[in-house]
Amino acid sequence: MNEQTINKTNEKAGWKDYLELTKPKVVFLLLITAVVGMFMATPGMVPLDVLIVATIGIGFASGGAAVVNHIVDQKIDSIMARTHKRPVATGKISDKQAILFAAFLSISSLLTLYFYINPLTAILTVFGLVGYAFVYTMYLKRATPQNIVIGGLSGAIPPLLGWTSVTGGSGEIHPHALLLVLIVFVWTPPHFWALAIFRRDEYAKANIPMLPVTHGIDFTKTNIILYTILLIFAGLLPYLVHMSGLIYLVSSTILGLIFLVYAIRLKLSDDRALAMDTFKYSIQYLLLIFVALLVDHYYFF
Repeated sequence: MNEQTINKTNEKAGWKDYLELTKPKVVFLLLITAVVGMFMATPGMVPLDVLIVATIGIGFASGGAAVVNHIVDQKIDSIMARTHKRPVATGKISDKQAILFAAFLSISSLLTLYFYINPLTAILTVFGLVGYAFVYTMYLKRATPQNIVIGGLSGAIPPLLGWTSVTGGSGEIHPHALLLVLIVFVWTPPHFWALAIFRRDEYAKANIPMLPVTHGIDFTKTNIILYTILLIFAGLLPYLVHMSGLIYLVSSTILGLIFLVYAIRLKLSDDRALAMDTFKYSIQYLLLIFVALLVDHYYFF
């Protein structure tokens, strides 16, 4: 262990380091989809207590899963340039501290959702936590190049959690909520594979079987195009089932076609920087399409 690592290990962790463990930017995007799911579940306004408590509960669950990811992936994180300064990877936060923090967030989330929202949302949150923190992070990520496809379902569940936070007292899941899950599920592979192309060498060094590592960059680019086309069609479903109106239809179509342009440009170019551009746009796409759902919902209400 060199001197720099020792200094990092001995450095006292602050609240910002614990916040970093929760991957706040990722959690923020997930919470947007969850909050939109809440509003889509009712023709009126979401009760303020449900909105606040459910958002906190879902946020804590997402953050707890992210902390587990830091713990399990610390050796990988220490190799990759994007992640080598993460608090657990540097030793700034110990495994024990991180485990206790993850347990606090996860247990607090489940108790809050179970007793103050409804049991169905709490149960679905358990599936999401287990799916991401354990099935994906501990197994799928290292087992198959389809890791992000199979494991993407757990990351797609927040809009369903938001929906059931409002309606879950009946114990039923509305099909429209599942359409929101489908959109995020189909969005996940082209979103993450774009980043994987940009970080391909780092994943190879860490021996993680991401698609660009196992099947090559060109094959991955083709898959990004195919999934983007599938995403455009998935994005049409809320309109086709009369869940949303013209505002959403136009927004979804335009946003999807722009995504496709990014994917095609990436396919036709050897400039790996375009992969990061595609990755960044994919984040904007998901945010804007859910905003479009929300605007359309209340415009026609």
